[in-house]
Amino acid sequence: MAADDEPRTTSPVSHREGPATAKRAQVQADVLRATEELLASGSSYADLNVEKIAKAAGISRTAFYFYFADKRDLLMRLAGDVTELLYAQADIWFSGDGDPEQEIREALTRIAALYREHGVLIRAIVEVSTYEEDIATFWRGLLQQFVDATARRIETEAHLDHDSAEATAFALTWMVERTFYQQLVQDEPVPDAQLIAAIARIYRGTVYGASV
Repeated sequence: MAADDEPRTTSPVSHREGPATAKRAQVQADVLRATEELLASGSSYADLNVEKIAKAAGISRTAFYFYFADKRDLLMRLAGDVTELLYAQADIWFSGDGDPEQEIREALTRIAALYREHGVLIRAIVEVSTYEEDIATFWRGLLQQFVDATARRIETEAHLDHDSAEATAFALTWMVERTFYQQLVQDEPVPDAQLIAAIARIYRGTVYGASV
């Protein structure tokens, strides 16, 4: 980590963790937006430093450290934000009580769209998680929410015991994560319609014992 990106242990951590205000929310949103735009413009996460991010967000470097501990804290905040968006779409199936085929396809279609929209950010999160263990641990923790929700749905629908449902949910969740990530990095990705149909068949065959 460059000296510019060292965490500021003397920063007002209590301020970063304090109650939300309109100004705080706006500044944080500006920093998150600026970071994603820098990544989209071709900058890698490794190339970014706090000075560049702060300038793009229209704040000072000192102000950056008022809201974020360091660049890793910023990336984890971004990971949390995109995961909330993904979970909201996955919840179409997690909490659904309608036609499972329709719910699965709708959830996957919307998740695919989010991966395209926030592709540069998701690529950065996944790639940094391969060499920074704290990011990897954080990302695995975020994905565990999907595992847990999938396991609950499997227990209800497939009447499996908890351990079997958890193992199945783990496999399905990480299959989706790896598959959509590969869509971002392949020169010739699989057409979305074909990929979604394939994943839906796997879910239906695994959870319901039937093909789509």
